[in-house]
Amino acid sequence: MILSLSDVSRRFPNGTQALSGLGFAIAEGSFVSLLGPSGCGKSTALRLIAGLLEPDGGTIRWNGAKPELGFVFQEPTLMPWATALANVRLPLELKNLPRAEADARAQAALARVGLDGFAQAYPRELSGGMKMRVSIARALAAQPKVLLMDEPFAALDEPARAALNDDLLRLWREDGMTVIFVTHSVAESAYLSRRVLVMTPRPGRIAADIALPEGPRDRLSPQFLESQRVIADAMHRPASPARAERAGGGGVSERASAKETEGE
Repeated sequence: MILSLSDVSRRFPNGTQALSGLGFAIAEGSFVSLLGPSGCGKSTALRLIAGLLEPDGGTIRWNGAKPELGFVFQEPTLMPWATALANVRLPLELKNLPRAEADARAQAALARVGLDGFAQAYPRELSGGMKMRVSIARALAAQPKVLLMDEPFAALDEPARAALNDDLLRLWREDGMTVIFVTHSVAESAYLSRRVLVMTPRPGRIAADIALPEGPRDRLSPQFLESQRVIADAMHRPASPARAERAGGGGVSERASAKETEGE
């Protein structure tokens, strides 16, 4: 395990209890989605993992030193006055890398997300999908060990979303990163993930821990449709203690999945 959360809670100043009793563990190199209804605390959990918020209770532990993290928000959050290259270069400048090295890494990251010819373009000249690609390139340029993504494709049309899903899976396989991906889309979680953690309505906790089959995804396959059915069924059941399940006839054993949920 690279990361574990145990009995994590978070209440906001307005009194909203976002999370209560949240616990799970993440294996290094895995692709895990946090799935649940709007307002269930998915994004709050991601920000707690990133260190952008502090929990009110419980523990968040890394296996060893906290690794290099990349964070991709729902909005691209690009500097409108800067080129794509300058936007991607920003985290490297903050690390005081020499300008030539920072430029080379930023250019390489843009190429990896299909924007090799757009280094000098400004955000206003890019489509929504291209802006998100710049945001992903900015995260990748820092060479993170863990990539946190907060509903990054929610505002995109289906063709752009599908293309970015495929590119994200390619980048995950190439880099061996651990990816924690927040989404409210059953289909997206089934396509991208090797494991889906279904959260309850607020206050959020884990209601189901679903292991999905390894191997390539095919959106038209019976296996993919079965994975969606299992995930959707878990989302619509009444809230109860976390269950370990598996979809599509593959994935980790139920016992192993349950241990990860408990943080063992």
